[in-house]
Amino acid sequence: MTATWPHLSGRLDGNRHILPVRIYFEDTDFSGVVYHGSYVRFMERGRTDFLRLLGVGHEALARGDHAGEEGEALAFTVRRMTLDFLKPARIDDLVEVETALKELGGARVVVDQIVRRGAEVLAKAEVTVALINAAGQPRRLPDWLRDRLMPPT
Repeated sequence: MTATWPHLSGRLDGNRHILPVRIYFEDTDFSGVVYHGSYVRFMERGRTDFLRLLGVGHEALARGDHAGEEGEALAFTVRRMTLDFLKPARIDDLVEVETALKELGGARVVVDQIVRRGAEVLAKAEVTVALINAAGQPRRLPDWLRDRLMPPT
């Protein structure tokens, strides 16, 4: 049985995705400040739930189930990530991870991500992901996937 809990996946807000994240002890270093690697995990969750709410599940991609049709097993892999850490988050903070599509290429997707606490920007990233097959070879974005990623006009 698969439960649908949309609030756990955040929400789509126009052309961006917003994911709330509470900071727990496990996310921090010994001083109670969020460890830099935790931001990478938060952003991964944001990208995953962004895709999930667009109807692109990692499990279905890996099975080769593309828009109800059988196809090649596919996955996204991070190709490049640039991060700027601007202000610290601390234990018990509630932050939001914002994910927005920046660019679609032949086999890659570029997204901008921002972690905010209220109006304060804590961290920013530009992330390039590539679409690959099970053998790790790059694959062009299929039309059905491009259609789901393109913001509505």
